[in-house]
Amino acid sequence: MLAIESVDTFLVDLPTIRPHVLSMATMMRQTAVFVRIRCADGITGTGEATTIGGLSYGPESPEGIKLAIDTYFTPLLLKADADRPTSAMAMLGRSIVGNHFAKCAVETALLDAMGQRLGVPISELLGGRRRDRLLVAWTLASGDTAKDIAEAEHMLDIRRHNIFKLKIGKRGVADDVAHVAAIKRALGERASVRVDVNQAWDEASAARGIAMLQDAGCDLVEQPVAAHARGAMARLAQAAIVPIMADEALTGPDSAFDYAAAAAADVFAVKIQQSGGLHAACKVGAIADAAGIGLYGGTMLEVGIATAASAHVFATFPKLAFQTELFGPLLVTEEVLAEPLQYADFALKVPDGPGLGVTLDMERVAFFRRDADRKSFHGGASAQPAGD
Repeated sequence: MLAIESVDTFLVDLPTIRPHVLSMATMMRQTAVFVRIRCADGITGTGEATTIGGLSYGPESPEGIKLAIDTYFTPLLLKADADRPTSAMAMLGRSIVGNHFAKCAVETALLDAMGQRLGVPISELLGGRRRDRLLVAWTLASGDTAKDIAEAEHMLDIRRHNIFKLKIGKRGVADDVAHVAAIKRALGERASVRVDVNQAWDEASAARGIAMLQDAGCDLVEQPVAAHARGAMARLAQAAIVPIMADEALTGPDSAFDYAAAAAADVFAVKIQQSGGLHAACKVGAIADAAGIGLYGGTMLEVGIATAASAHVFATFPKLAFQTELFGPLLVTEEVLAEPLQYADFALKVPDGPGLGVTLDMERVAFFRRDADRKSFHGGASAQPAGD
């Protein structure tokens, strides 16, 4: 048995490059919970849990994740075998209900350590990668049509993104559709334009809005109604020509099977944290694939560690028809990785080093820790803001 010697958790607050406007919150910063698990062989694995807008998106917050790991996960992990991550996660599952984001961070750290130990990327521990690059969408969420068009044009010019997702749902349906239509007219066939309603509409509004969005040239509508409204999602998916994607409704393999059986979505947005971990996300993808449902690699706007973990998962999917949105590290002003993830030609390169293939810059992280003495930071340049 390979002992786990310590589990360290800490919060890191990172400013966003601009206000990020969603239907339920406006984000000015992103808070990541990092987990570092040190094993008796000297290897340390790293994981990340990141939410959207604190508790405005879901039931877990950064502060709650840290408290849960420190209080409930750690005593169990100190009795676990670091050489058997799947067994350790099963043990946690028997003892701890829910807490999907916390479990995902812990599983990521255990798999990162295992990959380092074996000298292979995490994707190989999950069945083997099928692709080395992932096309990445960018979310336009300033709320200002002219600003969003200018931002999209710049992303096209520098060849960083040619898929754009618009956050809508705060305004009336007609105003939201007008905003989307103006952006699609400006970009034309040079880019894919999609929307995320973040559960803001009722079924009647969604039926009207989806028909209007289809006419505007939108090619994907994400979670138009509440996550629990599976019947409404099924009716909308069956009536619409534009594909309907489930997101908040997917909380792991059980919910994925339920949605697939009810034909309640054309596309699944797979998120490693929302699914409850990397293996669980792979199961969600397998259910969708078996049911003929398209796949989209989703994000919780995580920064470098969890984005790399997501990339390893999505690289193993047989099909990824709607690509990914792993742009989280580009939304914050500060880089926390020793070597940044590589974005070029509209895609993210999947890291190919052992484990995650990325590591934290611990000096830089120390400066941005919520409990930091900021006088301790002496070097490193800020990440370039998006668009530079």
